[in-house]
Amino acid sequence: MSINVMVVDDQTLVREGIKSLLSLAPEINIVAEAADGKSALEVISTQKPDVVLMDIRMPVMNGIEAVEALNQCNEVKNPPVIMLTTFDDHQLVIQAIQAGAKGFLLKDVSLETLVDAIAKVHAGETLIQPSITQRVVKTLQDKQSTFESSDIPIPLSAKEVEILRLIAAGCSNREISEVVFKSEGTVKNQVSNVLEKLGVRDRTRAVLKAIELGFI
Repeated sequence: MSINVMVVDDQTLVREGIKSLLSLAPEINIVAEAADGKSALEVISTQKPDVVLMDIRMPVMNGIEAVEALNQCNEVKNPPVIMLTTFDDHQLVIQAIQAGAKGFLLKDVSLETLVDAIAKVHAGETLIQPSITQRVVKTLQDKQSTFESSDIPIPLSAKEVEILRLIAAGCSNREISEVVFKSEGTVKNQVSNVLEKLGVRDRTRAVLKAIELGFI
């Protein structure tokens, strides 16, 4: 079964480049495109893509504003959004997480990584490309983040810290299970426990909270 994807970027060459790249992946089907966040919201409501690839910096309405608006809609199921960023946008990544983005990739990402990210967020996971995580770490060293989470999380066990570090490395539940030699179901429960203890809603916020607390 193919995954229907929408590409949102104000630069025509970038949009065409991403579309051309994804055309090489038989499991991906490009169903729509837009040049700004406002237009994207209108198209999403009619085309209903499975996943949206969206630039952060755009005119009229930027990617962060678009994600915020999308998550405020009363639709039963809005598509997950993967933000496309550059090294200069690392300070905006935290804002995008607050807005509800589910993934973050650099624009020079490989086809394999891009397709894998699309599949993961489509399956309900969240993903931050490791190189972006490194920049976020540097940002948080200078300024504490203010994303929604518990002020005083419940202490994590050594095994849960290991799980958290694997999550930060972008590993899926299946990949984590292979590393820790546990069933995928057990790992799923452990991941849920980690999120609950940190007081966050998803993997992306868990990674940032872990960075803030010094686990990573």
